[in-house]
Amino acid sequence: MDPKVAANLGAAFAMGIGSIGPGLGIGMGVRAAMEAIGRNPEAADRLFTPMIVGLGLAEAVAIYCLVTALALIFVGGG
Repeated sequence: MDPKVAANLGAAFAMGIGSIGPGLGIGMGVRAAMEAIGRNPEAADRLFTPMIVGLGLAEAVAIYCLVTALALIFVGGG
């Protein structure tokens, strides 16, 4: 198999599979925060900062996948 084809295929799998976890994590995190705010609207200010930090950590995994995919495309393809 041509190295460029293998690098592009690896990048596609890195982004496709690597984005599933952060997508689910962000969705579940926002859902839980919205349910908590719906039950107790006064707690919205206390929930906002931890929610943003958690979403940022989940998004970091997707960014690592993007960096890996770009490295495979630009460096691994020869």
